[in-house]
Amino acid sequence: MIVSVAATEQTPAARKPLRRLGVKLVALVVAKILVLTLIWWIAIAPHPRPDASPRAIEQLLAPAHASSHGGSP
Repeated sequence: MIVSVAATEQTPAARKPLRRLGVKLVALVVAKILVLTLIWWIAIAPHPRPDASPRAIEQLLAPAHASSHGGSP
């Protein structure tokens, strides 16, 4: 089997731009994840979590008491 010299020389040269592109894409994805995490810690994390206990949900969804209407309509 005869392998040309040109074919073997192009393979390493063609891999360098692809490797550089891969590194840039991975760096871009990591940077976006870091930015989104930073936004989450600044904008969302400081807010208190709502009470999601069953008792709180029951109280929230319970119908209003008859005395709170103030009498007959």
